[in-house]
Amino acid sequence: MNFKALYESNKQRVFTGFVMLAFAIVVAFLNNALLTWLILGAMYLLAFYEAMNLFDVKDNKLYVYAVLLWLAAFVYPNPDDLIYLALIGFLAVMAYTKNVNYKLLAPFLYPSVSMLFLYALYHDFGMSVLVWLVIVVALTDTGAYCVGKSIGKTPFSPTSPNKTLEGVIGGVVIATVAGALYGTFLIPLWLSAFIAFVTSVASVFGDLFESYLKREAGLKDSGTLFPGHGGMLDRLDGYLFGGVVMVILLRGLA
Repeated sequence: MNFKALYESNKQRVFTGFVMLAFAIVVAFLNNALLTWLILGAMYLLAFYEAMNLFDVKDNKLYVYAVLLWLAAFVYPNPDDLIYLALIGFLAVMAYTKNVNYKLLAPFLYPSVSMLFLYALYHDFGMSVLVWLVIVVALTDTGAYCVGKSIGKTPFSPTSPNKTLEGVIGGVVIATVAGALYGTFLIPLWLSAFIAFVTSVASVFGDLFESYLKREAGLKDSGTLFPGHGGMLDRLDGYLFGGVVMVILLRGLA
């Protein structure tokens, strides 16, 4: 693979990626609970805004509910459980007012559920595990891109025509190996490898699901926040599936 040519054609993407990486390293080093909650909250609201556009939902009251949900997550012992209370509340109000519109629930299913799980991952297991998730998802994405560009030939899914099977396999293998090694500082190797593998696969389909939503909405990117990368959902897509899987597996197996 011609790395120089690959870099030259993706300068903006690479530069933005390094800026985001540096920011993530600083946040991880500081490891401040309030700061992490605030940053994840800002990411959540930006992703929520982009999801509203993808789902073509126009009700601005939903932003208020999203903010209240995130405020509650800071004080509630099990942040990810709050989404179920929120959904029950929504359905109760819809039933009472006889104004049922399931479309309004969409932004609370995606990305709200996953963002609460991401916060729960930090809340329950600490920054070291959140870093583990970042390593697995980032290497899955980067590995799939590099391997796909170099040897990819077989289309992976009609949902995302640019993604190749060779790239996906390469990304999952790279992420599983690196994630398994990092995870051994936290849990046994066999379990670390299993969780890294399943999380990596989940992140692939998180990316695929967001691609599907964009195609349905007729958009190339979810937003323009990150030059060369798109919007917040474009950067979070793999984490939105991978984070949920990692929380569930750690709670059940570790």
